[in-house]
Amino acid sequence: MSAAGTISAEPRPAPHQPGRDDIHAWHAPRGGIAALTVGALGVVYGDIGTSPLYAVNEIFFGHGHVTPTPGNVLGCISLVLWALTVVVALKYIVFVLRADNDGEGGVFALYGLLHKYKRRGTALLLAGLMLGAGLVFGDGVITPAISVLSAVEGLRVATPMFAGAVVPLTAAILTALFAIQYKGTAGVGRIFGPMLICWFVAIGALGAPQVAHHPEILYALNPVYGLRFLRGVGLRPSLLMLGALMLVVTGGEALYADMGHFGARPIRLGWFALVYPALVVNYLGQGAFLLGGAPVAGGKLFFNLAPRALLLPTVALATAATIIASQALISGAFSLASQGMALGLLPRLRIVHTHHAHAGQVYMPFVNWALYLGAILLVVVFRSSSALASAYGLAVSGEMVATSVAMLAVGRLYWKWSVPASVLLFGAFAAIDATFLTANSLKFLEGGFIPFTLGVLLFVVMVTWRWGRKATFAAYSAKYTMTMAELIRIHRRSEFFMERNALLMVPKPLRSEHDHTPALLQLLWDRYGVLPRNLIFVEVVHRKVPYVHDDRYLVTVFQRDPHHGSIISVTLSFGFMEDPNVERILEELAGHREIDLPADVHKWIVHVSMENLLPSKAMSLAGRFRLRLFALLRHVSQPAHYYYGLGDAVQLSAEIMPVRLR
Repeated sequence: MSAAGTISAEPRPAPHQPGRDDIHAWHAPRGGIAALTVGALGVVYGDIGTSPLYAVNEIFFGHGHVTPTPGNVLGCISLVLWALTVVVALKYIVFVLRADNDGEGGVFALYGLLHKYKRRGTALLLAGLMLGAGLVFGDGVITPAISVLSAVEGLRVATPMFAGAVVPLTAAILTALFAIQYKGTAGVGRIFGPMLICWFVAIGALGAPQVAHHPEILYALNPVYGLRFLRGVGLRPSLLMLGALMLVVTGGEALYADMGHFGARPIRLGWFALVYPALVVNYLGQGAFLLGGAPVAGGKLFFNLAPRALLLPTVALATAATIIASQALISGAFSLASQGMALGLLPRLRIVHTHHAHAGQVYMPFVNWALYLGAILLVVVFRSSSALASAYGLAVSGEMVATSVAMLAVGRLYWKWSVPASVLLFGAFAAIDATFLTANSLKFLEGGFIPFTLGVLLFVVMVTWRWGRKATFAAYSAKYTMTMAELIRIHRRSEFFMERNALLMVPKPLRSEHDHTPALLQLLWDRYGVLPRNLIFVEVVHRKVPYVHDDRYLVTVFQRDPHHGSIISVTLSFGFMEDPNVERILEELAGHREIDLPADVHKWIVHVSMENLLPSKAMSLAGRFRLRLFALLRHVSQPAHYYYGLGDAVQLSAEIMPVRLR
């Protein structure tokens, strides 16, 4: 190590981390291709796999208001099949899954990919992705409600006596589902895949006999029938139908969001080997049933495909499938929120890790019960899946537009496609998504405002939180402080020290004697006039990448002397998919004598500052409102030291520091 008075910067991976190649293998999806495919079937396809319960029903007997004449049936089923093919199979499965960020997918993975580009329009793209993330949360409130409700409504088809029990039973199932989230998904996850395999086999088996009885439904495979339908019914009826058609592709965004858990290949294999064929056969079967002209008992087309003797088992299987779909979405909301927190876009909420070996399996109480409250309110207010379908689709279509537009930049910047090629492909996808968004906007006043409003509110939260953190950092950094060279001189000349080993959380790196010390140290020196013998500055960096493969930490030794102690700066780096447990890494660094701290964390003391936010005199009324919102978010947010694992065993010293924001 360096001698006293010299500076030595030493980047290296943390002691508990393996090498670069091993790190990539550690985070990669584990298991054989068959096991990963089965797992993907249980998590990725729950939402889109349960769409047959309500999608076609909504086209003909709900918001679409399409009369089930033979021509209309062929046209609408054709549109169903081709929406599934173009939006899901072609856009997401073939192209979007290629846009991985170190193996991870989803809205925030795209955000991380594009964040480093400072080109014209990039800021607008990033804002669109932030809005898309907010819309995903808005959709997350509706999906559990409409999925479980649509399955339980099958009881009405079985017997009218169950009609009054649908809403209470749905509420009870949702309550039980959200109540067990704190246990994690590792145990129940093992049965998700096999259960969904049974589901997809069952829906295919329900549709096949109907297709055999009315093979003329196969004409719907020709897209001309769909285009002819849209041209013949006029603009507004077409938009109403497309608004209902959106329900067919909801859940397609989950294929990309969950890519990091399983990999692109298992997701593609599961889609083309089972999910896509089963959905196509079932949708054809529902169209064939309508061509037969039989009455739709209970107004639920899907359950009319089941023989009477198998109706109750079908309802039970559908309920299980919707519970699995809801579970996958809830877990996805936890992951999305934790990624947003790591990217600095959301307040730091409490996270409970539910699996000792998988950092991605987390439970977030605030998110869980917020989703639960929203889902229960929707069930109680709307009371039927058909009424709730009016609120569904707007948020999903908005998120899909954001993804398609962002993929324009990915194709150009990462895949080095030409501008015409990128615009031709992803511009076409964006146009289709925009058409769905326009169609779903007609449902705004009927319930579509609910997920859209939630999405916009979360977007405002993200923008405000990002602004507040930057403004606080700027105000904090503007305070006068001594330089590191001055600190070293004072430390060398000191005759008395605080013998406690002190750590200070700092907002920016300290690598040179010319760098200024943090305002917190200046405050402590001005107040007490005594320095700790061993002083460790700790900076935490959240990179816009899922995982850190290179140097986990950087140690800069400013002073190390047997009599006067040491002054050391440590920079720790984390990706947005990683658990930022600072205390654990510092403890291991101390154990390896990388820093001068005792291995016993009870002998440490961590100094942190609690900023008292004040508005500048020139701040406008809108600025003061934004500051109040940021202050509220700070109140909800977990303090940084707790978020980083500091405080359970380590002693804390908090100093109140006034910070005036501009």
